[in-house]
Amino acid sequence: NDSTEYGSERREFGDFGLYNAKINIELKMNHDVEVNRASYMPQNSSFIATNSSSAVVLIGCGAASATKSGPTAAQPASTNKTRIHVIYYSMYGHIATMAKSVVKGVQAAGAEVSLMQIPETLSQEVLNKMHAPEKDKSVPTITFGEVGENTVGLEDALTNCDGILLGMPTRFGGMPAQVKAFWDATGGLWMKGGLVGKPIGVFFSTGTQAGGQETTALTSLTNFVHHGMIFVPIGYSCPLQTNMSEIHGGSPYGAGTLASSDGSRQPTQLELQKAEYQGTYFTQVATALKIGRAALPPKDATTPDSKQDAEQSKTERLPSAKK
Repeated sequence: NDSTEYGSERREFGDFGLYNAKINIELKMNHDVEVNRASYMPQNSSFIATNSSSAVVLIGCGAASATKSGPTAAQPASTNKTRIHVIYYSMYGHIATMAKSVVKGVQAAGAEVSLMQIPETLSQEVLNKMHAPEKDKSVPTITFGEVGENTVGLEDALTNCDGILLGMPTRFGGMPAQVKAFWDATGGLWMKGGLVGKPIGVFFSTGTQAGGQETTALTSLTNFVHHGMIFVPIGYSCPLQTNMSEIHGGSPYGAGTLASSDGSRQPTQLELQKAEYQGTYFTQVATALKIGRAALPPKDATTPDSKQDAEQSKTERLPSAKK
């Protein structure tokens, strides 16, 4: 109600593909706080917000109809777009291919996206013996040291964005040593809470159907949890997840592909579609978080009501006077 001191902003998240659940989130916001709201309309989903004090946001996988509350829908804020970093490690190129489809999905959601790769830890001699192809030099490599040509600093790669999509192959049902070394180097960020509250999702590749896609995703959570990050799975929000017409990778944890034991199998069209879907879905969630956080009053802001409540709580905690 605009006549009151604080307005109420309602957002609805609904039509999640197979399900049609709606979740109402009430956010009390100070009218002095300016919020940038954008309208993103991916092909197979919808995301719309308004610049009034009451907004409805719909996020979906299927053909959802976008509705709005308020006078007009806001235009995309080009200066304040959601930024997503797609970070991957790829030995034989399968994850690199998946990452490009993830990027397409992020772009479809109207966000800015940067693609970067985790550095190799094996020597060129070992890579040659493993018949590993040359890395894609057009994709910047994250560095733990001094930033040079076509490299990105570790901290910038992880903090200069609104969300991270991490792609990796598996090694004995878990992340490979290259990806583990990457996360082991984030101790400095952990010390200062640099990744607290940042959304992250994963996509992966295995040699076989039972090669550890879900265990790789599950065990990677320990890194995210210790950083206080928000894991965003795709669940069964995409109908392709239950497709039984062909063998395919992926799970509720994220998109995936099967490389076969000799690496000869390449990501299929279905797997690439799921990867693209994940990019769009994840970006919508990251954008919703971005908008919601912008709507909150500053952390140090206190209202008359909150001060009164604090004083009342303090009084209630005081021991009663002895008679």
